[in-house]
Amino acid sequence: MTDTTLLIDRASYDAAQELLSLFGGLAAYEAKARANQSRDIGNVVHYCRWRSVERFICALSEDTDGETRH
Repeated sequence: MTDTTLLIDRASYDAAQELLSLFGGLAAYEAKARANQSRDIGNVVHYCRWRSVERFICALSEDTDGETRH
């Protein structure tokens, strides 16, 4: 896992879980698309939220070589 610190709240966790169940391996791309749409309409809060969800989904998909995730 990268050295990036992830802070995610329950709502973002739930959003990531929903995207993963709906889009599978494309969930991160969907989160990115939602972030870009929020940015385009000037909604900075939702942009940051969806980018956080995207990073969380990407972190979950990284190979950890047996390391534990907390």
